[in-house]
Formats: sequence, structure tokens, C-alpha cells
Amino acid sequence: MKETKRRKLRSALTALLLGAVAVGVLALLTRLVTPKYMTDIVEGAMIAEYYDEVKDHDVIFIGDCELYENITPALLWEEYGINSYIRGSAQQLIWQSYYLLEDTLRYEKPKVVVFNVLSMQYNEPQKEAYNRMTLDGMRLSPTKIRAIKASLLPEEHLIEYLFPILRYHSRITELGSEDFQYLFHTDPVTYNGYYMRVDVRPAENIPPAKPLGDYRFGSNAYRYLDLLTQTCAAEGIELVLVKAPSLYPHWYDEWDAQMEDYAERHGLLYVNALEELEEIGLDFRTDTYDAGLHLNLSGAEKWTESLGELLTRECGLTSRRGEPDLEASWEEKLKRYYGDIESKKAEIAANAEERNDTEEP
Repeated sequence: MKETKRRKLRSALTALLLGAVAVGVLALLTRLVTPKYMTDIVEGAMIAEYYDEVKDHDVIFIGDCELYENITPALLWEEYGINSYIRGSAQQLIWQSYYLLEDTLRYEKPKVVVFNVLSMQYNEPQKEAYNRMTLDGMRLSPTKIRAIKASLLPEEHLIEYLFPILRYHSRITELGSEDFQYLFHTDPVTYNGYYMRVDVRPAENIPPAKPLGDYRFGSNAYRYLDLLTQTCAAEGIELVLVKAPSLYPHWYDEWDAQMEDYAERHGLLYVNALEELEEIGLDFRTDTYDAGLHLNLSGAEKWTESLGELLTRECGLTSRRGEPDLEASWEEKLKRYYGDIESKKAEIAANAEERNDTEEP
């Protein structure tokens, strides 16, 4: 009898051990084949970085590249003592922004949430590649599952987001050095969510705006804007709507009018930075790195300066300079921030010098 019990116990322990090994191997393989986004398309690594942060932010920015390339939280801290983070991702759709807010509220409650309204133009899911760059980096939770369901294209499947190995298994034959180098860790690619570019490409020959058959934003987009508004109101968070000062894609007057009307009806602050280019001091000969789509560091600092003044004046944010833990955290972040600015500028100068030497007769 005792021997039978021992055999059953050994069998149970063996099964448990084999199960644990199988789960471990599956997790390792999943991590191996999932893209790391460290040296190519680094935007895919942005969402996951938030979870390593100390969750004590005054301002959370949510939205697409018009936020994470155009605003630098480091300057908000230095000039205004505002602790902020950008939960941005490439072509972040408004329902993804909403669920990222919901996800953020699992960890902290900021005083202000800033949402960039460009994504109101999309009423339906767009591309898997952009979905992945937002959704894969979210930690598993009911919120992530809801975000996935809202974002799925007809050919996509929920289970492939929950178990990425089902989507990426074919990469096993395409693995590169990056997949092994960053198997157990990743390097930060942003600065509190800001993607830094210091190069310059002037804005020239901006294509004219194409007329649209219907300028009205869709019902799905409005549904999630309502959810953003209602959630912030319920949590006592001030929601600020902004249109970033990017020259392209075009922001139509008809779109702007809808946002002005929405903000007025719901008592929200809406700021269209395209109407304040002179006050901000932007010069698209020097303040953009890709001909007006996004700002470079010089341009981002100018708009950030303007936003900091706005957030202080309109939202009542006050400086948190002098808080020991926060000061220490930002001291380390600023060392990396300014060190990387210098290294990026040096790299650009070296590349320019190399091109000049090559072009000399």
C-alpha cells in the first residue's frame, strides 16, 4: 500500500516536473522567435519599457508617433519639474490608446493624460505590423485581451497574440545575432517614451492635401474618445487633446472643427499646435529630421517647452523638483539622455565627414 502511494507520488512529481520543463522550453522558444526590436524598427520595443518605470508620473501621453517623436519628457522635468512618460507606439489607434490608459491605471493615476487626436481618422483596424508593435509589448491582462480583440483584422487570431510562438514560429530559420544577444534582456530605446533623432532634413515639397469624400470621424473612433473622456472624468484625471505640429499627414480644417466642437461640449482643453508654429518657434528648415513628418530633437524641445508652460498654466501642475527619489532617478536618466545626444551628433558628423572624403576627386 505504501509502495503504491510512493509510486503515485513519484508519478505525480515526474509529471509536474515534465510539465514545468515543457512550459519553460515553450517560454524560451517564444522569447527566442519573437522580434526584439533592438536595432531595427525599435518602435516595437517602446510599449514594454513602461513596466520598468517607477509608476509616479504627473502626465501620461498616449498616442502615435506625433507624440513619441515630438515631445521630450527630459525637458519637461528640467524646465518645469514635471514627471511624465509617453506610452506611444507606431500608428497607435484610438482604441489602443484607450486600453493603454486602462492598463496604466492598473499601476498609477496621473494628474493629466494627453492624447494626440490624429488617430481619430481611423475607424477600423489597419495593419498587423502596427498592431504587433503596440500589443505584443503589453503585459498579459484582461485589458490586453480587450485591446487585442478591438484591434484584430479579419485574418488575425486572438490566440496568436496570447501565444506569439504560433505567429512567429517560422522565424526559427531566420534568427540573427540580435535574437540571441537580447534573449534575456533588452536595452532601453527611448527616454521616458521619447524616440530621439538629432539629424536634420528640411521640410520641402509637402504634398497637397487630397480631398476626402467624407470628413466625418467614424462612430468607433468617437466611441473610444468618449471612453477616454469618461474614464478620465471618473478617475479625476484631466484629459488634454492635442494635434502635434507635424506638417504631414495633413490635418484637415474639417477634422479640426470636429475636435474643437467635441472639446467644447465636454469641457476639455484642445490645442492644435499647427496654429501656434510661430509662438512655438518651430523652423521646419532645421527642426525636422524627415521633411516635416516628425520633429527632431531641436523641434521636440521647442514644442515641449510650449507644452510645459501650457500644462503648468492650464492644468495646475507644479514642480516636483526637490523630491529626493525623483531627483535621483532623473539625474541618472539625464546622464544617459545628454550622453546619447552627444554620441548621436558625433556619429552624424563622422558619417558626413566620411561622405565628404568619398566624394572628393
